[in-house]
Amino acid sequence: MGLLSKALKVGALASTLPCARAGASDSYATCGDMKSVYKAAGCCGLPEKAAGFQAVPYQPQSMFGDNPCHGKKPIDAAPGDGYFENSGCDAADVLEQAGANVTKGYQGGFDTGDRVPITERYFQEGLCPVNVHWHLGTEHYSAGEFDEHGAGPTANGDTPDLDRRLGEQARLGFRCHKYDASDPRFTKEYDWKHCKGMHVGETYEVHWPHSAAGACGTPWQYQSPFYDGVFCRPGIISLDPLNVPETVGVQGQIFTIINDESYYYADLMRHAIIGNFSGDEFWHDVAKYTGSTTGTSRNNTICSKYTPITWQVDRKCHLISASSFDKMCADMMSQRDDMSMDIHAHGSRELVDHAKAANNHHRRQ
Repeated sequence: MGLLSKALKVGALASTLPCARAGASDSYATCGDMKSVYKAAGCCGLPEKAAGFQAVPYQPQSMFGDNPCHGKKPIDAAPGDGYFENSGCDAADVLEQAGANVTKGYQGGFDTGDRVPITERYFQEGLCPVNVHWHLGTEHYSAGEFDEHGAGPTANGDTPDLDRRLGEQARLGFRCHKYDASDPRFTKEYDWKHCKGMHVGETYEVHWPHSAAGACGTPWQYQSPFYDGVFCRPGIISLDPLNVPETVGVQGQIFTIINDESYYYADLMRHAIIGNFSGDEFWHDVAKYTGSTTGTSRNNTICSKYTPITWQVDRKCHLISASSFDKMCADMMSQRDDMSMDIHAHGSRELVDHAKAANNHHRRQ
């Protein structure tokens, strides 16, 4: 069968050509359609004329078929038992929670027994990132870095408005100490193109959920909601016997947004920044412990049942350019799955009470 006897996909016309095209840009043309397009372009007898069309052989995009991770967020561990539903924090089966105090030397009051966090880099243990999202202020607490003495572009307790279309007001967590109201780099707003409801000078805690059950290395690796990515592949994450701390982990890193391109980092979507950049040391002082998923649907009365998972959190606050965040949002929107629910800040959970914070913070830090 010759090439022209196959179905062809016709691309858009160059804007300068007055020629009509056969069908929409995503339609598939027959050979007869192509003959009509050729005639309409006035190409007959003019072999050197540039018609402005692009024709490519149609190949079914099987690798970009249905999302294999869609709907994989578990609701029940077994049909009808409601295992993963939020629960009162005083329930006997509620395990350690996050975000916790990560000040160096801190140990929580909850006895985790033999449950320990992953202490190596996640990729060394077969986990890959499956999502990125962030919270307004911080859910974790690091004395002297992000705590109750931090500052931002609004008075403490006042929440910056998110994009009006979101219809929500996010809870503000702790803030860093880097904001300087006298420095225009912290006060001059950035022209955001991709992220929604973001503010220069504000503190954000970025989370990169990782999973051994993610669609690692495929077009479907990054997912929103992140649970779909975490639980994408079956038979890896087990509750009996419990292997969640070894198969699910989150990286957390805290930033204050600055309107200064000296602090640009091009690949913020992929994982936490690790190394020395712009005179700063990233990921040199990291808390590692087991906890839960976070978010404002949980607090110190209502707890998460998605626990225990490993947390690795940079104890230091860092400056990052607004353009770095906007580039991250652009990268998120180029993923195969729709990540639009995560291109704005989510609210921050209340700091976990000492009694529900793990006592297994890695002791060799």
